[in-house]
Amino acid sequence: MSTYQEVYAQWQSDPEGFWMNAAKAIDWDKTPSKALFDLGNNLYEWFSDGMVNTCYNAVDRHVEAGKGDQVAIIYDSPITGAKDKITFAELQDKVARLAGGLAAKGVTKGDRVIIYMPMVPEAIVAMLATVRIGAVHSVVFGGFASNELATRINDAQPKAIIAGSCGLEPNRTVPYKPLLDGAIELSTHKPDFTVILQRDALAAEMKDGYDFDWNDICAADPVDCVPVEGNHPAYVLYTSGTTGQPKGVIRHTGGHLVALNWTMKNVYNVDPGDVFWAASDVGWVVGHSYICYAPLIHGNTTIVFEGKPVGTPDAGTFWRVISEHNVKSFFTAPTAFRAVKREDPKGEYVKKYDLSCLKTVYLAGERADPDTIVWTQDQLGVPVIDHWWQTELGYPAVANPVGIELLETKLGSPAVPMPGYDMKILDEGGNELPPGQLGAIVAKLPLPPGTLPTLWNAEERFRKSYLNTYPGYYETGDAGYMDEDGYLYIMARTDDVINVAGHRLSTGGMEEVLASHPDVAECAVIGVTDELKGQLPLGFLCLNAGCNRDPKEVVAECVKLVRDKIGPVAAFKSAVVVDRLPKTRSGKILRATMVSIADNKEFKMPATIDDPAILDEIREALETLGYAKV
Repeated sequence: MSTYQEVYAQWQSDPEGFWMNAAKAIDWDKTPSKALFDLGNNLYEWFSDGMVNTCYNAVDRHVEAGKGDQVAIIYDSPITGAKDKITFAELQDKVARLAGGLAAKGVTKGDRVIIYMPMVPEAIVAMLATVRIGAVHSVVFGGFASNELATRINDAQPKAIIAGSCGLEPNRTVPYKPLLDGAIELSTHKPDFTVILQRDALAAEMKDGYDFDWNDICAADPVDCVPVEGNHPAYVLYTSGTTGQPKGVIRHTGGHLVALNWTMKNVYNVDPGDVFWAASDVGWVVGHSYICYAPLIHGNTTIVFEGKPVGTPDAGTFWRVISEHNVKSFFTAPTAFRAVKREDPKGEYVKKYDLSCLKTVYLAGERADPDTIVWTQDQLGVPVIDHWWQTELGYPAVANPVGIELLETKLGSPAVPMPGYDMKILDEGGNELPPGQLGAIVAKLPLPPGTLPTLWNAEERFRKSYLNTYPGYYETGDAGYMDEDGYLYIMARTDDVINVAGHRLSTGGMEEVLASHPDVAECAVIGVTDELKGQLPLGFLCLNAGCNRDPKEVVAECVKLVRDKIGPVAAFKSAVVVDRLPKTRSGKILRATMVSIADNKEFKMPATIDDPAILDEIREALETLGYAKV
């Protein structure tokens, strides 16, 4: 058995050999001649001249290897009561027929397909069918507001959109079709057609000749996998940007396959045939990587769960699913356990289920606070592993590699860099900082396979966002430090992106919406600490001179505006009217200082503050909302 240090040293001494060896676990139509392709000017690609198909590696090869009867997908919906098990052979038939239906309607290699689906197995089928024919999917979180969806339609320019008729929450049904129709109306690019999965809870009205029923499209003859180049995009996934222009992260096919497959044993310690559950949503990168692709590529059974950690029906739902479906490795966001802990602090529900199948729990999506980790370890009696990565990276960059060896866990740290990642902590001048000192977290270029090579149709924006600040490094946008043992500690975002229940949301995007209100002259949004969701957005509004309206009315309208424009996912519920905002002399709003006041943390008076007296006004305003209480 190798140690982590040995494996990491292997990569360091021969990265080319390391990744070519990892690539042997993938079935190639044409084996790549080498791993890394240096395009110059800090742009890189992996396995570019290989030919391969993602769907073949995730589905067909397992059927051909005699594993067609193994369960590929377990569907469990406590909201509807539906449960289903789909074998690899059944999945192959479903995917090949939907792919055939899309191909018959003119979708070909390189075309984009937007997928706007709830957490049902058909969402996975749609993703796999798209890559089967060499098309490029862009999954948008189901229920996103029309104008958010419209910006993605305009950027990706899809030939088709596949959507569900509705999504189901514990106490309500969210109609997707009116949101989709609204988005198509708003967008300048018009898709050729849509495919609608009609759900029993709410059927959608269909437009003849434009909206096609899922079952009709899936009645087509099955088609084979189309081999694509290693550098052909498998998907585009939009990550936090302002509401005007989200960033389309590209995932190249070859590197995606190699890296995800490598992580399943080395990071998550599962063997083919084991049941793996990532309790996320296909709209987020975790859903792409660890509900859909990685488990299936590696030959694992994956779980598609339509529910919530509490309220469907109770705080024991996670434990029921783990016990009932024999889950070995479980991955969720810390906010989910905070919700469970809040409902069941003593773990009474844990005692009701046999959880002997569960070997490891993984947390990601936001900083895992020590209290949550300790509570989870105490309740479950298994290692609880915090690990860190981003939409842009696609899979764990810093983790405890349980499948290689279980390293010492340090509360507050997601552990150590994985092979492919040479992480550094730099100061503002780009100088490396000693252990223990807070700075910008960066990764030395080239990034490993499976990470973003660039942004969709936005190379300059890619450079500006990730490469220009620290030449030769990828800028993560996170701040933190490294200890003497090489363990990384992620402390905060260096920009104004907040984390609400594991969803990265741009405060700048919310400010843009608030500023559009006719009575708002100026505004700021900060993320305040919330015990359940990690952070919640809080708005500060400065009204136009001469506005004589009741501030409560304006606040109510602003809250509704954010909900309409960005969607319920923003969890924007609180705002307060203030006379002015604290700023530097150069006009920069002191958001970090406002956060410190709200969270009741000590802070140093910023040297560049224009008028320190404003901070007292901000504290008074926060106190009216129940924050800043000493």
